[in-house]
Amino acid sequence: MLLNSAAGKDTVIFVEKDDHQKPAEVKFEVVEAEEPGLILPSGEINWACPCLGGMATGPCGYDFREAFSCFHYSTEDPKGSDCYEQFKKMQQCMSAYPDLYGDDDDDKKDDNGDNLDDAFEQLDAAETKDNKGGETLETPETSEGEKVKL
Repeated sequence: MLLNSAAGKDTVIFVEKDDHQKPAEVKFEVVEAEEPGLILPSGEINWACPCLGGMATGPCGYDFREAFSCFHYSTEDPKGSDCYEQFKKMQQCMSAYPDLYGDDDDDKKDDNGDNLDDAFEQLDAAETKDNKGGETLETPETSEGEKVKL
């Protein structure tokens, strides 16, 4: 005979030898598989995957899906080399919505928000001067105010 007794947060179960002789009647909860990733088991693209960050929807969603599908199913070497036109259309669409998809200039800024193009121009000018005059050059100050010698 099986007896259950609750004692605080614990449950005490008393069993007899006969209880161990018959098969268990415990039902285990079936854990659902995790949500599929970007590529479904069938090989198709999961457009609902949160890893796409909503790129498959919105004003440029169609162009994104066309370009991404082309790349995913591409058999060319290098992969995706046959998808230039689709990616070009996607880029043109995204450049029409800089507030939504970001501006190309954002990619040219460092962690401090400084424009990297300006820093590279200064370094190029300094290298040119160094090659001509043989002077010791310094880079612009770092975010900590230090100067770093080239």
